[in-house]
Amino acid sequence: MSLRSMTGFARVRRDIGQGEIVATLKSVNHRSLDMHCRMPAEMDALEHDVRAVIKGGVARGHVEVQVSFTRTAGTAATLNRPLLDAYVQAFRDAAALYGIGGQPDLNSALSIPGMLNAAAGDEEVEPEVAKAVLEAAAEALVLLNAFREREGAAIAQEMRQRCRNVCDLVGRMEEIRAGAGAAFHKRLKEKLADLLEGAGMEPQRLAQEAAILADRSDISEELVRLRTHAAQLDALLSGDGEVGKRLDFLLQEMNRESNTVLSKTGGLGDLGLTMTELALAAKSEIDKIREQSLNLE
Repeated sequence: MSLRSMTGFARVRRDIGQGEIVATLKSVNHRSLDMHCRMPAEMDALEHDVRAVIKGGVARGHVEVQVSFTRTAGTAATLNRPLLDAYVQAFRDAAALYGIGGQPDLNSALSIPGMLNAAAGDEEVEPEVAKAVLEAAAEALVLLNAFREREGAAIAQEMRQRCRNVCDLVGRMEEIRAGAGAAFHKRLKEKLADLLEGAGMEPQRLAQEAAILADRSDISEELVRLRTHAAQLDALLSGDGEVGKRLDFLLQEMNRESNTVLSKTGGLGDLGLTMTELALAAKSEIDKIREQSLNLE
């Protein structure tokens, strides 16, 4: 199964002897599978089967399933009198309120979903109609997933580019870190000189303090983990199946590493400012990747 977005739309029309069936599917983001079905009352017995069809191809997302059935004139059907009465009364009320002439159009009224129902006494729709409804739902599911796969491919492309941006920023931070030892030593010597006001300090002690400061401010492990997580993210995007939840955990880890880098690079003068800018840029890219990951199934 290819990478899919949770956002999609599909509509299928199917003509059969008894009338026209229209199956519509709309999906948006959701943490789990949340399905809502709207079908004519005469098709209540089919809802379970329609849900099973959709569940076979959708793992996550808020999915709206709508099935309408307009019977062909002459087929066994009954008029929904309460609905027609309400339509006529609403038409006349609006005409009186706005001073508009005219009479209700019966053809328009009969085309309203639910205006014509199955023949009185029928407990369920005909087998041919039930079969056509399930086939229309399955066809709509195929179209929905094709739509979602196109969206998923576009999202994955953007996420991969931002992932490469993170790796580039990590590379620049690694280059700066490689020459940071001398900078730590110089920074510490300047601070101690201000504090001691010329009293002096043994070179060996100065070297020890510089080493301690360098160790506390070392970000090598965080940078390695950031690069590793970026590679894992790219592998997830290249795989199959549901990836949204796994991406969420991985991006939390990447965000944690970037925050640690920011906490360790403060107070290091110009060197620290440069590292902070790079870490903030990486954090921004990670946040944008996370925003896109919320769209993936």
